[in-house]
Amino acid sequence: MLDKIIKIVAGLLGVMLLGIGLCWLFVPTVAAPLIGMVVLQGVAASSQIGDLGAFFIVAGAFALWGLGTGNATLLYTPAALVGAAAVLRIVAWWAHGADLAAQMIVLELVMCRLFLMARKRIAENA
Repeated sequence: MLDKIIKIVAGLLGVMLLGIGLCWLFVPTVAAPLIGMVVLQGVAASSQIGDLGAFFIVAGAFALWGLGTGNATLLYTPAALVGAAAVLRIVAWWAHGADLAAQMIVLELVMCRLFLMARKRIAENA
């Protein structure tokens, strides 16, 4: 039962990540405030929309792909992306004077752990 709950939660997180990525692609003015940003201008907007859209689309797509096919290895991708985001937020605060985004860091670490838990359960049942 716990295996099923973890996989469902991981799937919902994958849908959320994919949805945010698609917002970056189609309506960045909706996506930006979700992560505390405004849409930038010029080349900066291109980087912001392209990089963040790619981050969220890849994380969500790989989560859903791994869960949908039972390929546990694919779940390393969303885990690595959100885990790295948490670490880099800490570095941004510590080394560059950014605000400490504690809520986002905790959410990213929880997502990372859930993706790894789902990966482990899929691998054990293979």
